[in-house]
Amino acid sequence: MGDTAAALRMLDVFTSVGATSFVVTKTGLEWKDHKQVKWGKTYRAEELRKLLPAMVRTASVKRPMEVPGQGTVEAGENLIIRPGGPGVAFVQLDDLNAEQLDRVRPAAFIIHATSPRNYQAWVAVSGVPEGKEPFKDIMRRVRKAVGGNDKSASHATRVAGTENFKLKYAPAFPTVTIVETHPGRIMTAEQLEGMGLLAPPEIITPPTQKFTDTSLNRTGRERQWPSYEMSLAKAPQGQDGPDRSRADFWFSYLALQRGWSAEETEAKLLEESEKAQERMRGGDTGYVHVTVANAAAWLERSRQKTRA
Repeated sequence: MGDTAAALRMLDVFTSVGATSFVVTKTGLEWKDHKQVKWGKTYRAEELRKLLPAMVRTASVKRPMEVPGQGTVEAGENLIIRPGGPGVAFVQLDDLNAEQLDRVRPAAFIIHATSPRNYQAWVAVSGVPEGKEPFKDIMRRVRKAVGGNDKSASHATRVAGTENFKLKYAPAFPTVTIVETHPGRIMTAEQLEGMGLLAPPEIITPPTQKFTDTSLNRTGRERQWPSYEMSLAKAPQGQDGPDRSRADFWFSYLALQRGWSAEETEAKLLEESEKAQERMRGGDTGYVHVTVANAAAWLERSRQKTRA
């Protein structure tokens, strides 16, 4: 039924270093090139603490699932959280070996294993200017200093006490296990630099060679963004005008359908949507991610029905 005490302990450690909200996502059984997002939602920390035990229990329920070429596999749901909070950058370091783990241990506020010998550490950094680019910069510099870890880490983590439902582990799915915690441990950039955990800023030079144009779809034709104005015009009308949440959802759905990645769609939605911008200014950093995640889940279900 899952270890709810471990899940709550992880949540408390994150809140101790400044996490005030969490984007919670559930995904089905994962394997290469397959990650079905079932739903996503943003919760305040105190709200999530009340709901987390039930989420952990629900995620642990295993049901049969047909996997192409693999037959039937009994699996539950992956429970994933992405922390957010004002004034703190949460840096995720994944796939750490023993030497890297020892280097980052004095700075990490939590270290856990998502599978046997697969360690993940998180570092909370204060004093990072608000905005996406300053966060990306500090993240790149820490990862570069540690070296060799997974640069595709998503800034989200599986919840402790839940199982890691990846096909490669079936049928003995490993449980996410806390290795050590250091509540309240927040680092500054100066402290990380003194510990050798912050690489110098990158000097970015313009490319001299033209690389593959990522704006092209698989047929070689140029991809086009859907019209946000059209999505807004077709959204249901409320007392205060069009339902902007619905417009954001359908814009995201159409963008993903046209081949734009989730990350590209999140960036474009933030650029186009006044509601997304208002939510971001208000400290809700999860609105855009949740909207795109839900659109991706809906698109996946639509494609499954078509294949059936």
